[in-house]
Amino acid sequence: MVVDTRLALEFESVDLDRPGLSVLAGVDWKVRGDERWVVLGPNGSGKTTLFELASGYLHPTRGTVAILGSRLGRVDVRLLRRRLGVVSSSLSKKIIPSVSATEVVISGRDGALEPWWGTYDSSDRRRAAHFLGDAGIPDVAARPFGALSEGERQRVLLARALMSSPELLLLDEPAAGLDMGARERLLSYLGQVAADASSPTAVMVTHHVEEIPSGFTHALLLRGGTVMAAGPLEDVITGDALSETFEVRLQVTRSSSRWAATAV
Repeated sequence: MVVDTRLALEFESVDLDRPGLSVLAGVDWKVRGDERWVVLGPNGSGKTTLFELASGYLHPTRGTVAILGSRLGRVDVRLLRRRLGVVSSSLSKKIIPSVSATEVVISGRDGALEPWWGTYDSSDRRRAAHFLGDAGIPDVAARPFGALSEGERQRVLLARALMSSPELLLLDEPAAGLDMGARERLLSYLGQVAADASSPTAVMVTHHVEEIPSGFTHALLLRGGTVMAAGPLEDVITGDALSETFEVRLQVTRSSSRWAATAV
């Protein structure tokens, strides 16, 4: 494969097998630098595996994956991951509950889980405060991460991911388990990030079209480890495509920049 360095992600004929099981099969996918993608599919469709490949934590069984122009298997993934911003539930569980929100964000500069492994100055603290302010939670700066609500934690983790000035932002179901208010505040923040031309390329995994933030541009639909559709949101988020992907007849509506799907 000739790597296109203008692409943030490039999957070519990607298969990933587990013992006795094909998890992904024949996945072709290209994410360009100015795009914001959402990945949708039912449970067991391969979304988490796709996410782990995109973040360099898995390698394909067959086919090739290139992240930010570097092909997996031919690059030091430890260095590559420093160029990525990742938000996931597994990351949240690894953070020491007593660490303050500011310390969580500031340690994101080096991709660290704890702040005492690095040296931070006043400019780092100003940047951390800036990202917490953008997230709408400047008042939680001194509070322990473990004392925050789930919605606040997710916005802290997003601020942390942005602290490192990543070239690719990867979000694994960031709104999962949030109440309606917390979800909408998080999606509003994600919409602000997506609308900023200086923000990194973004890929977000979710189960629900209602969680697609404004400013996102493209969608990939997965079912049974295969790509059902991929392309601009308007072409992919349709009743027919979602009905086939989720195996239930769905009607899709759009109001302003937000989507909704209901069973017919």
